Amino acid sequence: MSNIDWTVLIFTLLAVVAYGVFIGRGQKSNASYLKADNKMPWYIVLLGIMATQASAITFLSAPGQAYTDGMRFVQYYFGLPLAMIVICITFIPIFQRLNVYTAYEYLENRFDKKTRVLTSLLFLFSRGLSTGISIYAPSIILSSVLNWNIYLTNILTGGILLIYTYVGGAKAIAHTQKLQFLIILGTMAFAAYLLVQNMPDGIGFKDALYLAGKSGKLNVITTEFDWKDKYNIWSGLIGGFFLALSYFGTDQSQVGRYITAKDNTNAKMGLLLNGLVKIPMQFAILLIGALLFAFFSLKPTPIYFNERSYQHLKETQPRQAAAFEKEHQALAQKFNQQSKNILLEKEKQSPTLNSSIANFKATQKQVKELHSRVEEAINKSNYNAEKTDTNYIFLYFVKNTLPVGMIGLLFAVIFLASWGSISAALNSLAACSLKDVHLIFGKKEVDDETELKYSRLHTLAWGIFSIAVAMFATQMGSLIEAVNVLGSLFYGPILGIFLVAFYLKKINGSNVFISAILSEIAVVAIYKFDIVSFLWLNVIGAAAVIICSVIGLLFSNQKVATEKSA
Repeated sequence: MSNIDWTVLIFTLLAVVAYGVFIGRGQKSNASYLKADNKMPWYIVLLGIMATQASAITFLSAPGQAYTDGMRFVQYYFGLPLAMIVICITFIPIFQRLNVYTAYEYLENRFDKKTRVLTSLLFLFSRGLSTGISIYAPSIILSSVLNWNIYLTNILTGGILLIYTYVGGAKAIAHTQKLQFLIILGTMAFAAYLLVQNMPDGIGFKDALYLAGKSGKLNVITTEFDWKDKYNIWSGLIGGFFLALSYFGTDQSQVGRYITAKDNTNAKMGLLLNGLVKIPMQFAILLIGALLFAFFSLKPTPIYFNERSYQHLKETQPRQAAAFEKEHQALAQKFNQQSKNILLEKEKQSPTLNSSIANFKATQKQVKELHSRVEEAINKSNYNAEKTDTNYIFLYFVKNTLPVGMIGLLFAVIFLASWGSISAALNSLAACSLKDVHLIFGKKEVDDETELKYSRLHTLAWGIFSIAVAMFATQMGSLIEAVNVLGSLFYGPILGIFLVAFYLKKINGSNVFISAILSEIAVVAIYKFDIVSFLWLNVIGAAAVIICSVIGLLFSNQKVATEKSA
């Protein structure tokens, strides 16, 4: 990067850290540190919810996901708006009425202490791991730009955001998320504009869309039903609904955002607007990936977007790499020329257009197969890096195409997006481990000052834990997919516990406790044996808790009836 880019990057990051420390100064109680004194208006709640969900993974990995697999990932969010309605009707009024610090406090009132602790532990485990992945995502950038060791950049990335998170708590997080997200949206919109402007002469937005469509990257709706297909309209509507219901309704990282609201109305407005805005926002981010494919179909493209990984292959297997490069050069030139010919024939309405498109798709398939062979060779070389280059595609475009100053700002955006989600996650992890575990099993009550000190220590501990997890995230492939798979392993049983609590009043704590454990074991087993795609795990987990709880209730009633008759 140029000196100007470094200046933009460092200034932006330091300004956000300083703002967070300033706005969060003077914390004197846990009500302020963990809940921002319940003073947040709806628009800060909205931006906080979106910033918590839209981590660096969203902006770094989603364009690469669309580049490789098309835009069908957007179907993952189709169940979101309906889930927001259900949460506003059922979840928010209960959390607001009880004035909870964590979502799991309600479960002790409804069931018992052990159910509260179990549910909180499931959350702590899943969110702690996924936060580590979220730290790893921007660490890729520092590692690539500075040519530094990825383990060092994990420590730097996770450590810097700990400053204002540790000092300022929920108040600092809410206000920095507001600033971060406004910068992010503006910068990503400008990056998309520059992507279209940097197309070859005479190639406009419609032409790029046409190429993306013919290459199969605009596959927004997939109607074919397949249990093992990760992204189709059915898994998105049904599995996505259950995942969103669990994530926004029972995951403390999101619950912690809207319980800071002034009242029910502000909490509901923030959540409902999130349901309306999220799908078009994610569509736009994925569209950048589809346009990137059109961009690289018209211009020279690297044989592998993770340049460091490919460099390792060149050094260890020079003959194989040379053969790959020779084949890639011929295919790339052919593909670029076919892409340009298709646009010319479309403009002239040539009768040979259909045959040209068929040739274009055949070459595209050859390019993909070559990429797979390169990737396989890199993975076989035992190089300690990502299994795919999905997370580097957008990064490659930023580094090699955008103007001076914009590169530094884009890098800053990815950091800010990461910080927004990670800081909220650390705050929620600290709230749960303190309120749902530490203070429950503690031997004595503590005063406000001591509890605040404990909250900060828990925040620090979870920050260190998440950095440690990031050290092992290098083999997870597409990060946006990895974090959602991880969540789906736990969200279903957690949601099932809450649904039983809300709607099945006759079921007691011991019953749902056993059901949750059995359901979690079943979900992990189903995932391990690859029976269905991961989105369905959310449905299965929730349904299993409900069904097992009902069976347990019927068995208990039958046992009681038998004892009475005896």
